[in-house]
Amino acid sequence: MFTDMTSIRVLVLAILFVSSSPAVTAAERIWDNELRRYLKDDDFKYEEFMSEEEAIKLMLPKSRRIRKETIRLSSDKKELIEQRIGWKFPEQEFELYIGQTGDKIDGYAVLHNTIGKYKHMTYMVGIDATGSCTDVELLVFRDAKGSEVGRKRFNSQYDGKTVTDPIRINKDIINISGATMSVRSMSAGVKRALVLVDEFYLKPQGIGSDTVASRRNEKGFFDSLFGTN
Repeated sequence: MFTDMTSIRVLVLAILFVSSSPAVTAAERIWDNELRRYLKDDDFKYEEFMSEEEAIKLMLPKSRRIRKETIRLSSDKKELIEQRIGWKFPEQEFELYIGQTGDKIDGYAVLHNTIGKYKHMTYMVGIDATGSCTDVELLVFRDAKGSEVGRKRFNSQYDGKTVTDPIRINKDIINISGATMSVRSMSAGVKRALVLVDEFYLKPQGIGSDTVASRRNEKGFFDSLFGTN
């Protein structure tokens, strides 16, 4: 009796394993419309362009002190950030480095992971003390295509961008043929990094985008009032 019950249990487990295996395998397979086939493991690249430490040295070269902080988003703050950038994201925390010399903030370096076409890529966004993008460096690329976003002739487009810029393909960013998803992903990440620094560091100092916009409006008002335009 015991032997029969054991055999039945083994048979049931074997049936469950066999019936569930194809579903798991199918779920892991990724269909590529351009290649018109499922992607294989060797289709994906793993390219390391530079380390986190090397990127920090590039973005904060003159800072005497560099400290690491974590931005944690409350539900309300996350919703505000999403409204400002125009898209929703799952992350609740972001890491960044702050460069400082004496009492002066030199800039920020925000570590980002966003999905390209299929997998995450890791990059760092440099931002100066006034909220302008100074550099974007691709650290690790894991996707099947799109690593061209790591080339300086492409990512130099982000230099000087601020939260007031669209940072979108066909507006102020030139696309790369065959790497559209990576370009969109990196552009969205740069915009988010700029907004995060604006909300958490510049606005509390009174030098955020709201203060800059207010000053511009005041200047425009007085210029029109006194006929200086």
